[in-house]
Amino acid sequence: MSKIRSENTTPELKLRKLLWNLGIRYRLNDQSLPGKPDIVIRKYKLVIFVDGEFWHGYNWDEKRKKIKSNRDYWIPKIEKNMVRDSNNTEKLEYLGFKVFRFWEHEIKKNIGTCLQKIIQYINEIENL
Repeated sequence: MSKIRSENTTPELKLRKLLWNLGIRYRLNDQSLPGKPDIVIRKYKLVIFVDGEFWHGYNWDEKRKKIKSNRDYWIPKIEKNMVRDSNNTEKLEYLGFKVFRFWEHEIKKNIGTCLQKIIQYINEIENL
């Protein structure tokens, strides 16, 4: 467990590098915001989370059945994470932030689509 990162994961670094190369400046893991978002672009009131599939319950109905060891710990733990994620998203939206949540596999396999969503949102804000 000590080897599992909550910050600076490979997909996060990949997305951050592309954003930086496009001239989009950001802050990391802002503790003053609910959920401590992975990337915060205050200029556009935009926060980005890169969620790991296991920890945040991707495809949970199927994955839940496949957990074999220590089910009494992992199932409630992941379900609490999912509720917390939802609550933090609501809080951030209430504060006026646009929230993007990308799964790790989206970043790994289709980062262009993720980047396109971010750029499209930024362009919309700039054209207001």
